[in-house]
Amino acid sequence: METLYYTLPNGLRIVHQGSMSEVAYIGIMIGAGTRDENKQTNGMAHYIEHCVFKGTHSKSASQIIRAIEDIGGEINAYTTKEETTYYAATPRRYFGRTLQLLSDLVSNATFPKKETEKEYGVILEEIESYNDSPSELIYDDFESILFDNYPIAMPILGTKRSLQQIQKHPESVHEWLQQYYVPSNMVLFSQGNIAFDQVIHYATKHLGYLPISSHCSRSFRQVPELYTPQHISYHKHTHQVHIMLGSRAYPIGHKKQLSMFLLNNILGGGSLSSRLNLTLREKKGLVYTIESQYVPLSDTGYWGIYLACEAIHKNECIDLAYKELKRLREQALSSIQLKRALNQIHGQMAISAENQENKVLSMGKQVLYHNVAPTWQQTYQRLESLTSSDLLETANEMLQEENISSICYE
Repeated sequence: METLYYTLPNGLRIVHQGSMSEVAYIGIMIGAGTRDENKQTNGMAHYIEHCVFKGTHSKSASQIIRAIEDIGGEINAYTTKEETTYYAATPRRYFGRTLQLLSDLVSNATFPKKETEKEYGVILEEIESYNDSPSELIYDDFESILFDNYPIAMPILGTKRSLQQIQKHPESVHEWLQQYYVPSNMVLFSQGNIAFDQVIHYATKHLGYLPISSHCSRSFRQVPELYTPQHISYHKHTHQVHIMLGSRAYPIGHKKQLSMFLLNNILGGGSLSSRLNLTLREKKGLVYTIESQYVPLSDTGYWGIYLACEAIHKNECIDLAYKELKRLREQALSSIQLKRALNQIHGQMAISAENQENKVLSMGKQVLYHNVAPTWQQTYQRLESLTSSDLLETANEMLQEENISSICYE
């Protein structure tokens, strides 16, 4: 299906992809996340994401829930370091009604004091739950050393102290909304058996009245430039040792983003045949969980390896991980190995594209940062043009041992 684009006069971008399904997906992505906060407002984006569901000028919290669930739909939201996203899946005949609800949430939330106080407690519980999960918390701590002294290093959930400040100063919430929840900083994304002119009609009706603003969060973000590798250990009294190691990497849209994407998949992506999994788990039996990831952001990025093992195996696991990184830097893939890696990622991309929710969320994010959303087939065509020399060059730029930071819970 063709991907269609339109921009409302107030600057709101719209991207839509048709389908023959009876289910429609609709979402609004806002370019506002943790890296747009400071120490006093840390957690603001996530706090707002929670609290907009607590009431609008036309609906109470219970009415918001019923508005989507009474038609058999599902609604959700999430916050990242760079975006806040509200989205829903709904029977296609309720497309207009669902878009109206999402529009109401992002433009007419009232933040009733009684409800936001309850949600404040919910978020504090979420923070405590997160702190009790070392396999999740270590990612936050790892990002904090990779981006030390930059806002992007702060936790998405905020801290108890910063959330108290937000609660004490509700005017700061409205200031945030006025600055970031503006059409020029939003993308409306959708997929379904809906005529595109109808999508534009509903968007104009429910979001077209928002005033024009030239604000774009990316224009005000501090690009992380300084980086000094760090090696830190924390005593967490966990049963296993939890380890992460990695470094900075290419941002979204970089010419070598796809070579890093393929390289990461070979190293420790989602397959059992990844090099890290074969070496540390299948051959040595040292770990249950080991994986690598590459996270490109709007103007920076990072890659990291995560593993958990018994304390007595800590040094051996780290040594083996470094050996796999060295192998990628020094040994070019054979033509057979490259073909196998491409075949594998082709299948993974095809299967991932069947998950319609992930597909539309990715579409929204690509338009937010680059105003265009290539299909997975178009992306794969670019992957096919990569050579073993390209991957070797990327490995030697990104995986150098002297640039790697590490963090250990033991």
